Amino acid sequence: MIEEITLNDGTSYFEISNMVQNGRAELAAIRGMIKSVRILQLNIPHSSSVIAYENYINENFEMPPENFDHFERWQRTPAMEKVVEQILQENHIA
Repeated sequence: MIEEITLNDGTSYFEISNMVQNGRAELAAIRGMIKSVRILQLNIPHSSSVIAYENYINENFEMPPENFDHFERWQRTPAMEKVVEQILQENHIA
């Protein structure tokens, strides 16, 4: 899925996510750690770009437990920023 996350400072960004990640973002919004999260597109094709981004996330980050106490934006390398931009273009978001 593609979601837009708005931080408490008013800045927002797009994230390529799955149901568990979205659930953590929803909890973060409920707990006041972020301002909001909204799903822009639920089902996206499992393209080579999506696979590359999935691999990057799985290799570099861990899903926070349900009792997390802060929201962490997963930082992307410049190469992964390009991959996310490609995913957004493929799905007519950007």
